[in-house]
Amino acid sequence: MSNITIRVPRDIVQALRLPPDAVAVELQRELAVALYQRGILSSGKAAALAGMNRWEWGELLGARKIPRHYSDEDLDRDITYATRSQ
Repeated sequence: MSNITIRVPRDIVQALRLPPDAVAVELQRELAVALYQRGILSSGKAAALAGMNRWEWGELLGARKIPRHYSDEDLDRDITYATRSQ
């Protein structure tokens, strides 16, 4: 596994108005949301980056009114897969 450190200037961290122990978690979550919105990360990978399970991630996306990347073709594939074994 590869880890990347992102340096955030102290004045920016202070401007966030977050408790010191919440800064890293919030920044990581914001990065996950931004990368998902841009289509750079899948929902599952973005949830993992945010440190959330799929349910929590879905709740976060819903609360922020961020559309899911789920097309009609994805739905058709899921239905086909789900009904294939019946």
